[in-house]
Amino acid sequence: MKKFIDLNCDMGEGFDADELIMPYISSANIACGVHAGDVQTMHKTIKLAMNHHVAIGAHPSYPDREGFGRNEMNLSTDDIFKVVKAQIETINTIAEYLGASLHHVKPHGALYNRSAKDYGAATAIAKAVAAVNPNLILYGLSNSESEKAALDCKLKFYAEVFADRTYTDEGLLTPRSKINAMIESSKDSLNQILRIINEGVVLSTSGKSIPIKADTICIHGDGEHAVEFVKTINEGLKKSNIKISNGEKNS
Repeated sequence: MKKFIDLNCDMGEGFDADELIMPYISSANIACGVHAGDVQTMHKTIKLAMNHHVAIGAHPSYPDREGFGRNEMNLSTDDIFKVVKAQIETINTIAEYLGASLHHVKPHGALYNRSAKDYGAATAIAKAVAAVNPNLILYGLSNSESEKAALDCKLKFYAEVFADRTYTDEGLLTPRSKINAMIESSKDSLNQILRIINEGVVLSTSGKSIPIKADTICIHGDGEHAVEFVKTINEGLKKSNIKISNGEKNS
């Protein structure tokens, strides 16, 4: 059984729950002003993370503010590299100004989903991360093309699992367009996470057992039950003697 695991949340996206969630997590993925957020919000969210000793991550996206970064865009790999690199550089500059440093990068929305199954897109993202700072950790879907690309680019990779999303038989996230894409119960959410950690599997929506590994758990900050879920998972992990940590002191 794991002795520790990272608990991350997507933040700085304009939702009021950030301040309520931050005390319960170990890593924050902060929007870089493209799908959501702005310079002021990045400042505020980085300071909030610093106050709670939470690791700071960049959360780059497709340039799709109207669709909250959840619309697929047919960008070339060169364009993906450019837009991701620019976003990481933006938030890195702000973090350094505030006396903080970036810990990781986690793509957002449709870009994340594309990188999970498209090696070219995943490699463009990994190269953008390495171009800014090769010591940054790339967060991506467990057992995905993102992991292959990170390893090929000599980046440290955190395999990510989701507390509030369901999985397909292929081990991918169920598309949000499907009625069963989201987990609505905090009990079901915790059960999924504990099964992943303790048994190394996740049950798909059809009941298939999918092998999976987990370095970090994601809670979506814009989720209807985000605060309830993060409290339940935080408490459940501690009761199971699993420390919540971004790994900086557990390498």
